[in-house]
Amino acid sequence: MEDTTRSTFATQVIEASHARPVLVDVWGPRCGPCLAMMPWVDRLADECGETLTIVKLNSATDRELCFELRVMGLPTFVLYHEGKETWRLSGDQCTPPRLLEMLAAYRPA
Repeated sequence: MEDTTRSTFATQVIEASHARPVLVDVWGPRCGPCLAMMPWVDRLADECGETLTIVKLNSATDRELCFELRVMGLPTFVLYHEGKETWRLSGDQCTPPRLLEMLAAYRPA
């Protein structure tokens, strides 16, 4: 799993999402729920690595990109497909079961 930044976002997320969906994990180093989700997200990346790309966006080091993406709370997960955002989970919605449920229900148009 790679980190993404403002300078790599277009390539790692937007362009890459034309080949397969890309899940962006927006997290912060002082966000307890973000840190609690981290091992679970790492495991998800290992298990879904052939069908889904997961990248991490550190909100503390790339605040401007988070602002552009309209990230208002942490953690936030945003799924991109075909160059566009297709869904997002944020704040209290971000639990392993809810994230799995959203990924399982996702059907690209």
